[in-house]
Formats: sequence, C-alpha cells, structure tokens
Amino acid sequence: MITIDRLSKRFDRRAVLDELTLSIDAGDRIALIGSNGAGKTTLFRCLLGHYGHEGRVGFDGSAGQRRDAGALARVAFVPQLPPPLRMPVGELLTFAEKGAGADPALMRDIAGKMGIDLDEVKKRPFYRLSGGQKQKILVTVALGRNADLMIFDEPSANLDPAARAVFIDLLAARTDASMLIASHRLEEVAPLVNRVIEMDRGRVVLDDSVADRLRAGDFRRAEIEISAPHEPFARALEGWGFVTDASGLRFSGPVPAAETFRFLGVLARHGSLIERLSLEEVPQAAPEKVN
Repeated sequence: MITIDRLSKRFDRRAVLDELTLSIDAGDRIALIGSNGAGKTTLFRCLLGHYGHEGRVGFDGSAGQRRDAGALARVAFVPQLPPPLRMPVGELLTFAEKGAGADPALMRDIAGKMGIDLDEVKKRPFYRLSGGQKQKILVTVALGRNADLMIFDEPSANLDPAARAVFIDLLAARTDASMLIASHRLEEVAPLVNRVIEMDRGRVVLDDSVADRLRAGDFRRAEIEISAPHEPFARALEGWGFVTDASGLRFSGPVPAAETFRFLGVLARHGSLIERLSLEEVPQAAPEKVN
C-alpha cells in the first residue's frame, strides 16, 4: 500500500526525519509510538503531502513529492490539534459528504455514539467548540468515510473516558481499513493492532509485527509479582487462565503469542502494582520421529 524510502525532513538544520525507510501493507493496523519529538506527526504530514521532503513516498507503486488526489481521497486523517476552522459544523459535515464521500447517516450514528448531538452544534463555528467536541466531530468525519487508510495522531487525547472507550470500539469494528495510530496510550490501542512501530529521532528503532513473529498455537509463559494483593488485577488474570500462590502476590500462566499486545495492554492498566514481570517463549515440542 505505502512504501517509504529514505524519507528525510529538516526544519532549519534539525533533522526531524532521518532517512526513514518503511513499508505499510494493506491490512496493517499499526500503533506508532515514541517520545515527543520522535517524528511521528511529521511522518504523517509527509505522507499526506503537507510537507515537502527528501526521499520517496509511494502509494500503490506511485511516488513523488506531490500526492495523487485519488490516493489522498482514500485516506482519512484525524490530527492531534484540531484546525481553527471558522465554518459552522453543519457546513463541515456537508463538505465531508460531498467532497470526501462521507455517509451522512453513518456520521450521525457515530456522533451519537460519541456523545455529541449534531443538531445541537451544526450552526456553531467549529473553532468555538470545546476541545473534546472538536475531536468528536473530526472522528465522526473520518469514520464516516469509506477510507482504505486511516491515520490518527493522538486521536483520544481530548476525549473523555466514555468517548475514548466508544472510539476504540468503533476502530475495532472497522476491519476493512488499514490504520496508523500514533498514541501515548498503547494499552488502549494494543487490542486493535497487529504491528507496533517505535520511532526515535526520526528513525524506526522497533518494528514488531505479530504476523511475522508470532504464530498461531505459540505460547509464552508469564510470571508476575505485585506489591500488594489486588482483587481486580487477580480477576483480570484469572480470565487469562492464570493461577496465583497463597500470598496473592505471584501469578503465572500461559499467554497466546498472538495475544501478547492485548495482554500487555491489560498489564499496563495496573502498571503501578507490578514489581516483577517475565514473559518467555515456550519452546514447541519437537515432532516425534516415525520409524
């Protein structure tokens, strides 16, 4: 779907992207992680043609500095910072429908699930909405489109907990689209993705693909020790088939290899409790010899 070859971008003399090379296949659902300033947002802007750059970015084999309008029409984008649009919300939704092919009925359904009444806000200028309302509208527009690729830059940053949960469920239901999700909340997006890419100083320093590295039927054995008994944590691990010792502090059990990211997301919600964690691959039994 997308090939990126030695992509570089500088602001003044500082390299924000440094000869980054990456390929994104159809069906990839990628969590893009990294510290502030790692280059995630700049990568998105280069992919979308917002920034000039060195190196090549190709959509389905074509490459160039300018993005083909047909290729961009298949991409939905939710930025980290909502743009200061002065148009009324209703006008924005109409533009999304007529200019980007968004489904008005689907947008209304999504907005309702996100907790925003489109009739109530349709006459209000977009820039006058609260941060959370802006984000809900942008998510509504993005998910209301029949896009092949969805790019989200910290999409849940301004959402309340209830809306974040709904948003994750909506993403999980979009099995037809590839996704690039930049997020500092890896525990939230872990169940959605099949690949985790970490960036640092404009380069890819980790590319962890479930499909490449983890085979169905493989397991890992987890050993966990916590600082104090905690019933919700114990119940969560019980659901994974873990057993605990008499103290209620040590847990052990198998983790299906293909569920590793989701399991780590569960642990992340209780990170302050964990004193020790080990996760080791369980060797598969060698096949029996036939005489």
